[in-house]
Amino acid sequence: MKKFYGRGTYVQSVGVRSDMEIDGFAIAVCAEIGVGLSRHRSRSFDDMEQWGDDLSSFDLVVALSPASLRRAQELTRYFHLEVEYWQILDPTGLGETREDKLNAYRQARDQIVARLIDKWGAPVSEEPDRAGG
Repeated sequence: MKKFYGRGTYVQSVGVRSDMEIDGFAIAVCAEIGVGLSRHRSRSFDDMEQWGDDLSSFDLVVALSPASLRRAQELTRYFHLEVEYWQILDPTGLGETREDKLNAYRQARDQIVARLIDKWGAPVSEEPDRAGG
């Protein structure tokens, strides 16, 4: 999102849990399109609240998994948030060879890119990624 549309919109990547490392295959395929995830750290909605992020200040939550959709929908009981569910391939565990695995991750990455473009139009910024995504 930041790479394609700049920093005029506040974007935060959040997971259901924060105890997971960023997958090396995700790092590799995002690097192919100039998005650096190697310094990215997983955080949860709970982490955000504990660290002082005001979840009510977000307009939209895009959920990429059924678990994140459920968690985002729980938040709508307390905050005025729009929630969208983008059914994206979960590449975890797919493929036999390294190249097969990378291709599955590329497919997921490309699905996300297509959804971004469908929602917000052609990319307007090709600035280098300095903040991890």
